[in-house]
Amino acid sequence: MKKTILMLAMVFSMGIFVTSCRDTNEDRNDNTEMRDDADEVGNDIEGAANDVGDAVENAADETGDAIDDAANDVQDETNDDY
Repeated sequence: MKKTILMLAMVFSMGIFVTSCRDTNEDRNDNTEMRDDADEVGNDIEGAANDVGDAVENAADETGDAIDDAANDVQDETNDDY
């Protein structure tokens, strides 16, 4: 009777041990997937930041060109009046 109870307890313990190890592997896979997703999001954010930086730089260049053109127009008008 004792051997039967001990064997059932041993089988039950091994079943729990195997199940808990399997859950850990699934958790590792989930963590790896989450890490990969986080890397992808980081790369997307970095790309978007670069695009915004380029757009700001282009806008600043265009604004500077427009100011230079306006200054030249004013200078030409001023020179024509004198």
